[in-house]
Amino acid sequence: MKVHYDIDQLPVFTNAVITIGTYDGVHLGHRQVINRLKSEAAAVGGETVIITFHPHPRKIVSSAILGIRLINTLEEKISLLEALGIDHLVVVPFTDAFANQPAEEYLSSFLIGKFRPHTIIIGYDHRFGRDRLGDYRLLEKNADRFGYQLKEIPKHVLDNISISSTNIREAILHSDTGTAAKLLGYDFFFSGEVVHGDKLGRKLGYPTANLKVQNEEKLVPGNGIYAVYAKLIKDKTEPVNTDQIYGISIPNIQYPLLRQGYDGQAIPDKHYKGMMSIGFRPTVDGRKRVIEVNIFDFDQEIYGQTLQVIVKKYLREEIKFDGLEALVKQIDQDKVDSLKVL
Repeated sequence: MKVHYDIDQLPVFTNAVITIGTYDGVHLGHRQVINRLKSEAAAVGGETVIITFHPHPRKIVSSAILGIRLINTLEEKISLLEALGIDHLVVVPFTDAFANQPAEEYLSSFLIGKFRPHTIIIGYDHRFGRDRLGDYRLLEKNADRFGYQLKEIPKHVLDNISISSTNIREAILHSDTGTAAKLLGYDFFFSGEVVHGDKLGRKLGYPTANLKVQNEEKLVPGNGIYAVYAKLIKDKTEPVNTDQIYGISIPNIQYPLLRQGYDGQAIPDKHYKGMMSIGFRPTVDGRKRVIEVNIFDFDQEIYGQTLQVIVKKYLREEIKFDGLEALVKQIDQDKVDSLKVL
């Protein structure tokens, strides 16, 4: 898949079959549209083109920017779409100027001028241009003029996508890993930089990687204890079929791989088993929310590196124990429970 960030330097597409959307989550609902996109392109010997936006349009057109929580970062979305066999992903810089184009200009200068589409696949409720005045009817009215075919995404598919996205976000926030994975078609994952903590885990016999999630818009699961897989990653990524690694039954979902560690250190191309705690550590201090991952059978120093966490199953809620001895006893059991899952 080719990823394009400069809309003024796009190639000449061959019979471009395009669709437009945020595609947050790239979940099973989205894949109905993607399958349609691929089948339409195959029928005309064309290329599949997904147009998406960055930052999220709501950050520009809405005042409620603090409410944005995304299932995927842009990098994660790119990896997931590439795994599904899309030819081109165009990441459009979403600015005030772009949002305030008249609808007719958006159609003629942007869609036609930049993409020369053979086919546009869009929902009946799609809106574009200043004051969201552009719609499916405007596209339909101009189809013959500009020589493109227009295909409608059925209402029930759009409703399913919207409902699924909302339900996935709610499931992740409420630690419902089963529902999230069922709707996504893969296990939810996120990444964070390994930062220094108070190193209490070492004293308890369970050293942890404390994670700082760099992207403030990225969803983080609700508080609790989880069975997880963990993987060290770098900026340069390669896809791998997770069906071959840890038994995901849904095909075609892939995750980034590390080939070379920091400072030239070779790191195995594998996912490590582990357990994760998210919360306020009520037994210890209870003041600050932290994300801690204990990686089983792992003893490398990884401060400053990026750890990807694949959230497999929620185990239990946070509990305040009567002292560290009781806490360690429960952590022992958490590891047993995690290994049963993993």
